[in-house]
Amino acid sequence: MSSPVFDYAPAPESRAVVDIAPSYGLFIGGAMRDPVDGGGFLSISPSTEEVLTEVAEAGPADVDAAVIAARTAYAKTWSKMPGRERGKYLFRLARLIQERARELAVLETLDNGKPIRETRDVDVPLAAAHFFYHAGWADKLAFAGLGANPRPHGVAGQVIPWNFPLLMLAWKVAPALATGNTVVLKPAETTPLTALAFAELCQQADLPAGVVNIVTGAGETGRLLVEHPDVDKVAFTGSTEVGRLIARAVAGTPKKATLELGGKAANIVFDDAPIDQAVEGIVRGVFFNQGHVCCAGTRLLVQESVVEEVIASLKRRLGTLRLGDPMDKNTDIGAINSAIQLERIQTMSDIGEAEGATRWSPACTLPERGYWFPPTVFTNVAQTHRIAREEIFGPVLSVLTFRTPDEALAKANNTPFGLSAGVWTEKGSRILWMAQRLRAGVVWANTFNHFDPASPFGGYKESGYGREGGRHGLSAYLVPDETVGGGA
Repeated sequence: MSSPVFDYAPAPESRAVVDIAPSYGLFIGGAMRDPVDGGGFLSISPSTEEVLTEVAEAGPADVDAAVIAARTAYAKTWSKMPGRERGKYLFRLARLIQERARELAVLETLDNGKPIRETRDVDVPLAAAHFFYHAGWADKLAFAGLGANPRPHGVAGQVIPWNFPLLMLAWKVAPALATGNTVVLKPAETTPLTALAFAELCQQADLPAGVVNIVTGAGETGRLLVEHPDVDKVAFTGSTEVGRLIARAVAGTPKKATLELGGKAANIVFDDAPIDQAVEGIVRGVFFNQGHVCCAGTRLLVQESVVEEVIASLKRRLGTLRLGDPMDKNTDIGAINSAIQLERIQTMSDIGEAEGATRWSPACTLPERGYWFPPTVFTNVAQTHRIAREEIFGPVLSVLTFRTPDEALAKANNTPFGLSAGVWTEKGSRILWMAQRLRAGVVWANTFNHFDPASPFGGYKESGYGREGGRHGLSAYLVPDETVGGGA
């Protein structure tokens, strides 16, 4: 007699907590306004393909108006305000994010496609934590290691991606405001709704007009912002290809820039690692947020003696993941963010098979509407395969093997990227040996994809330059006071 099979009862989060307007304008100078010379575009829910709303697309005059508003606020209000007063506004924003956490989580899930469990437990709490953390720095900048009186750059133009819309907003806006800069932010065109909700929070917090401005649009709007002559600091998170264009645009200008770009992280499992714990880290490292994570551990390097055990355990674990409605609290794998991204993932997976890798996915039924891709594992992968070299930005894992620590290190560093890495072993000395030699901005030991506002994040090589978070992240928004013990 076979054992009974138990299934989860549906546990959908209510959409009633959000009230999405039929259309949205631009947030400039503390108020919403219609675009002057731009158009509009539709925001579509990736899990259902339903139209959520119409969003304004900022044109040249709109971007110019936002930068002027930010410059005015910087000169007249924000740069002259004592740090302790700026900090009060950041504390207020942090508390408002907490108070409206359920609403923001639902809005993020509808707009992005990621499971409500992730937006509720990760994205929104971490966004609030970044504002709390940087609020504490606002009146302590003299102790940041940049001299006794570091000064802000001025107007920061910030462009954020679609994978963590509200969290990336917090990563950018919180340190900029804490250090005395004003902001013009452009959210991704596929996920603008939580940024527009944040505009409401700025109004609710009585933030001085023009300190934060939000201009929605696509790539052209971002280009107009980055190349605007009155923007002093550019902060970008996104693809390496766009990062190169931004680096060229700011080269030879007085603008400062930080770029957090793509990745192809190695997750390295040694033969003495706790296998069950490592498998959980592997799943978190690459299937969290449908693999839409720049620091995802998409290259799994396993020591040969345990590779069969690791793969078998990983397949069992993937068979328990639930793919489907992201508004259901039981869902582990949500929707791919857009049709364009889904096509990219499908194309790269087909290339992986054509190049000789073995493809496997657990049995799962994909919804009829929306953009969906099952968690996928490739074995028999060579370093020359494109799936082992290029960022896929989806729930796709490539498995490679190694025999010695030196071989693991060589394979891990054999990439143009350098954003993150993970090491799984019981030997602390081996962790330190690997961490010192891995060319990655973040190295996790016996865990993966854990973040804290006090810890700096950023990469090397084609993963960009500069750091976000922690004391190191403050330096991106400050000019050091080199006359009083300062330094870069």
